[in-house]
Amino acid sequence: MAKRALLSVSDKSGVVDFARALTNAGWEVLSTGGTLQALHAAGVPATSVADVTGFPEIMDGRVKTLHPSIHGGILARRDEANAGAHLAELAQHDIQPIDLVCVNLYPFRETVAGGADHETVIENIDIGGPAMIRAAAKNHASVLILVDPADYPLALQDTVSIQDRQRLAAKAYAHTAAYDAAIAAHLTDAEALPPALTLELTQLQGVSLRYGENPHQPGTVYRIGNERGPVLDAAVLSGKPMSFNNYGDTDAAWALVQEFPADVAACVCVKHANPCGVALGATAQEAWERARDADTLSVFGGIVALNRPVDLATAQAMRGTFLEVLIAPEVSADALAWFQAKKPDLRVLTAGPSRFSGTEYRPLQGGLLAQARDLRTWDDLCPEVVTERQPTEQEWQDLAFAWRVTKHARSNNVVLARDGRTVGLGAGAVSRIWAAERAVQNAAGNAQGAVMASEAFFPYDDVVRLSASAGVVAVLQPGGAKRDPEVIAAANELGVSMIFTGSRHFRH
Repeated sequence: MAKRALLSVSDKSGVVDFARALTNAGWEVLSTGGTLQALHAAGVPATSVADVTGFPEIMDGRVKTLHPSIHGGILARRDEANAGAHLAELAQHDIQPIDLVCVNLYPFRETVAGGADHETVIENIDIGGPAMIRAAAKNHASVLILVDPADYPLALQDTVSIQDRQRLAAKAYAHTAAYDAAIAAHLTDAEALPPALTLELTQLQGVSLRYGENPHQPGTVYRIGNERGPVLDAAVLSGKPMSFNNYGDTDAAWALVQEFPADVAACVCVKHANPCGVALGATAQEAWERARDADTLSVFGGIVALNRPVDLATAQAMRGTFLEVLIAPEVSADALAWFQAKKPDLRVLTAGPSRFSGTEYRPLQGGLLAQARDLRTWDDLCPEVVTERQPTEQEWQDLAFAWRVTKHARSNNVVLARDGRTVGLGAGAVSRIWAAERAVQNAAGNAQGAVMASEAFFPYDDVVRLSASAGVVAVLQPGGAKRDPEVIAAANELGVSMIFTGSRHFRH
């Protein structure tokens, strides 16, 4: 008896050639709907599933393969211990075995991404396909299950090992699990933090990380569902492959540079996920030079993000500074050629499109933390001056600038800024006074006339007194501490402006 294969695919890549190869090898091919039409159009002999079941497709194709003649043929065991009974039952009911199932599913994700209406989205939820895949995967010792065109050549071998069969079965279950996760995510969009969460994680294609944070840790990159990220989907134009740490740091740099208004050039330098130099400028070159000069020591080996295209002049201004990654909206052809000639190891990226949910995740041992992203902007705040001294117009601009930086630096953090540039940064400290001390030390003499921003309130007046002694003239903080009156009194005593934002921005 000829072996039988059931082919019913949404992605028809290579299926005609595969079916032709099967029939040439003596297989009988069964098929449905559009796949059957494609095979017949190409002159490949194939039997309609309706002819096997003796029942037509009904309900606009919603029901066609959910039938004992199909699922019995797939699920019948053929191992020595059970083959007799199962094959006898098939014979009793005039059902023939099916030895290969090649199925991939309705384009649900693509339909959602295309902005289709609810009814169209629901009609692209596959029912029969997952049932056949799961049945074949369960019986993988006897039935080959194929969900990926890349695996078609394997099925044409004379024998397929049990190890390969098990690998294909695992791949099939991952395929249906990811599909169900995409459906669940779409239907629970209205509930940002549902009581049960299934994430569809797919290894990023074309990316191979040598290792994780350290050489002894394996590492890789996964995409969540259909989400798109500016770094995840960036075009790597030049340089070495991205590393585990490069991805994290570059994502942090790009997130911060996007906080600044589009009408001004901004540059962010990041080291170990923290900003180490941030500046505005009239041009991309000026923004880079000012950010670099904010901390020439820490920028070494850092990540640079620009919100403007990089031209040749900007590229050449990076001569003499060792950098790991540069990311920008665009890089001119002559700038890219210069990087390739002068900085061949530098990873030069153009940011990809963004399309992601409002939820972010952080791993725990045995679980995940989930929260809504911190999408609050400066324009969402209602800053309140709580001191006698009012900030000047330039100080207001610098306070807004410093707030954008402090929102993206690791807690505890304190940011000193002046004239659209960071002059001192203290981040990731276990004490706020230590963060302030680090920022003042980092600023050296540049703190005179600067403003200060903190992502969280001051429990004591020590930070205000320290910053004022260094020459800081205005302080921005959320407010809300028990000792706010004492802190405000200290600011008034020292002639410093203090502004409460009413919005905390911890980042751990």
